[in-house]
Amino acid sequence: MTPNLNTEAKKATVKHCHSTRANIVVSPLRQQISQELHNRPSPQVYAPTSITHMAVRLTEKDQEQEYQQIYSLCQRYNVNPPSRDASCYYQDFGGFELRWERHLEFSSYSFIRKGLGEYLFDGYATEFVPQEWFDNIVGELVSAVNLIINKDKISEEVLHCAFEGHQILGSRVSDNRANVYASFRVHSDGFDRIIIQSDLLNSYQAGRLIQRMLEIQTYQVMALLSLPIARSLSPKVAQMENDLVKINQEMAGVGEKNDSKMLDKLSDLAGNTEQLIADISYRFSATNAYYELVCARLEQLKETDIEGIERINEFVTRRLSPGIRTCQALSVRLEGLTRRIARASSLLRTRVDLTIEQQNQQLLSAINQRGKVQLRLQQMVEGVSVAAMAFYLMGLLDYVLNAVTLAGFELNKTLVKGFSVPIFLLITWLFVRLAIRYVKKAP
Repeated sequence: MTPNLNTEAKKATVKHCHSTRANIVVSPLRQQISQELHNRPSPQVYAPTSITHMAVRLTEKDQEQEYQQIYSLCQRYNVNPPSRDASCYYQDFGGFELRWERHLEFSSYSFIRKGLGEYLFDGYATEFVPQEWFDNIVGELVSAVNLIINKDKISEEVLHCAFEGHQILGSRVSDNRANVYASFRVHSDGFDRIIIQSDLLNSYQAGRLIQRMLEIQTYQVMALLSLPIARSLSPKVAQMENDLVKINQEMAGVGEKNDSKMLDKLSDLAGNTEQLIADISYRFSATNAYYELVCARLEQLKETDIEGIERINEFVTRRLSPGIRTCQALSVRLEGLTRRIARASSLLRTRVDLTIEQQNQQLLSAINQRGKVQLRLQQMVEGVSVAAMAFYLMGLLDYVLNAVTLAGFELNKTLVKGFSVPIFLLITWLFVRLAIRYVKKAP
């Protein structure tokens, strides 16, 4: 029987691949990165459904307590809890479904229950969740939304009652397959409200639309967390700018200037500015990131107008953009202030360096003048020393001549002394010069 060449080739290829793969060092991040692509999938939702969504801001220290709270809820309903290092958890609790997701700065809880209550937004989604569990939620609540999705058309009267008379925003979304209504206001129950009406969306499309609307609600709140900080810091930044203006005016003014004092002021101002930037850089960077996410989610809605109602995209961007611009403007002001301080410091340091150089020149001139004076004094001392030594030698010569006279030799002492003076002066001067030269050569 003739063997199948294709089969043999496949076997050889598989064998080769297995042997090659055995020698490859697999990155420990491969599985983690691959899993990240599948984290936080959209829920599959069938209309009618009620959803309660909450986002709580917490710190890394609160994560253990948060896990214990989720674990207690799982024990109550006898379901498997998440692992301690999990970043998301999706579980059917029987009467409702819980979707928990841990993000960088906050965690979100979504309670999903099929069907609608007797009244819209009557807490139908969380009816089976104990109130004491909500009371013990860890962190600070930043967003809370009640959302319903239904197939039936909703009248204007029902919408007016559902949103408690607030302005209703809405649009056709998902290529005109659904209507979305919202108010972006906190209602009497402490929740925002969203209504989705469509009988054309499948379960996946409905889940994606719900996820986008909940993310828009949450991310816009997270984006605006920097706004109170920007407003509170604006007067402080204005004062720092005024201080820099005063220092610049003092630098450019006429009259005596205390450069050292001005340099100290600039150093303090630069330190305060850098500290301020370090304190707010993370929060303001997060604001820009959340704002970009909100804009991306709004773009993904693919909105068209509903007659007589303002579009969600138009409302959110019009109301959200000024706050974001305020935060961005403060960041720009701080960056500009840092550059201006750097330029002023550079200019002032240059002037201080020139002043120091002038002082050094004057000091060197004084040192040179002092050296000249010392040289002249040294020369005078050398002359006096030569004369003193010559005088001392003449005294010794006098003793010698007296001894010679006493010995019976007749000499003209005056004549001998007179001729000896220039000789002794020359000898003494040569000796002093040699001594000075030796001292200068010594290491």
